[in-house]
Amino acid sequence: MNEMLLELGQNAKEAENMLRTITTNKKNQVLAAVAEHLVECTDELIKANAVDVENGKKNNMPEGLVDRLLLTPERIQGMAEGLQQLVALEDPIGEVTGMKKRPNGLLIGQKRVPLGVIGIIYEARPNVTADAFGLCFKTGNVVILKGGSDAIHSNEAIVKCIRETLKANDIIENAIQLIQDTSRETAAEFMKMNEYVDVLIPRGGKGLIKAVVNQSTIPVIETGTGNCHIYVDESADLNMAVDIIMNAKTQRVGVCNACESLLVNANIKDVLLPVLANRLKEKHVQMRADKEAMTLMPGAVAATEEDWGTEYLDYILSIKVVYSVDEAIAHINRYNTGHSEAIITNDYTNAQKFLDEVDAAAVYVNASTRFTDGFEFGYGAEIGISTQKLHARGPMGLLALTTTKYIIYGNGQIRQ
Repeated sequence: MNEMLLELGQNAKEAENMLRTITTNKKNQVLAAVAEHLVECTDELIKANAVDVENGKKNNMPEGLVDRLLLTPERIQGMAEGLQQLVALEDPIGEVTGMKKRPNGLLIGQKRVPLGVIGIIYEARPNVTADAFGLCFKTGNVVILKGGSDAIHSNEAIVKCIRETLKANDIIENAIQLIQDTSRETAAEFMKMNEYVDVLIPRGGKGLIKAVVNQSTIPVIETGTGNCHIYVDESADLNMAVDIIMNAKTQRVGVCNACESLLVNANIKDVLLPVLANRLKEKHVQMRADKEAMTLMPGAVAATEEDWGTEYLDYILSIKVVYSVDEAIAHINRYNTGHSEAIITNDYTNAQKFLDEVDAAAVYVNASTRFTDGFEFGYGAEIGISTQKLHARGPMGLLALTTTKYIIYGNGQIRQ
């Protein structure tokens, strides 16, 4: 292991001992101070971010990813608001989740505790830097961040701002550390630091997540890509359906909860698809449709088998006509990534069937998939959206960053 990573690991273990004992009041005081200081640092953060954005454009970064990378005063304010939300949330650390008395008199319970040291590998999302710190700090966890080269200047500026606040509040600055070497070699070494890092969380595209899952010797919480679907049932309110589709596809195209694929019941295709095509054209969305949908959507091109399983993160939407809710569910469960799926319907039975049978972390009735987000779910922020089924699933807030330990009270019992 190179000396830089070794030092980061040792620093993290030292910080872990201190963070484990910080009171809730002190945590909240520090989080509020960090939120305030981030806003004070707005000019500095935007200046650093401008370098990353300019480099991204020079490197032909897709428009959706440039949008992910961009910091604005409003987005910095949003980062600060996320931290303020965390202040208002209950601290899960120390909660005793159960206590039972055994026949021998032992009292055995479980107490919620931090995971320890959390490593996060992520791509061009500088807001993750602040979100990760806030959630980890509130739960008494140390965080080591490994961002991508695309956002290095932004991440350095945000971490500098946070560490300044920690120092001013007599908290060990190494509660948050940033790996400034953005090379893949260093990332690969970081994935082997199981002696120092308790959990590794990747946030980014399919390639990054697969690399971490395959290479890491540290336990991984897999945050998935989002091949998210909307199914418009034959009983749907079509005006509502169009508005939801447009929001889910175009409000922000470069995010994992954006809609990538649309399924439309054959009984409403003639009415819905021409109207939807005109709306999509207004936003310059490329339509990749099956044969039935293509005839109703001027400008659409033929979809391929690959399109059904693709997370575009771009102004592209795949469209397929289906003949029942069962066909829609079967298609979704075959091609989805377990992230977010939605049905637009006024049929209660179909809505419940969709909720029961679609296998995903978040399943919606008559709402946009764009709500799968820690801030929107009231978690203040999120460490990621887990698409796996162990430990955590869906937007990962405070509880997802904790574990439990057994606590046992006795009065002299010995095992016979």
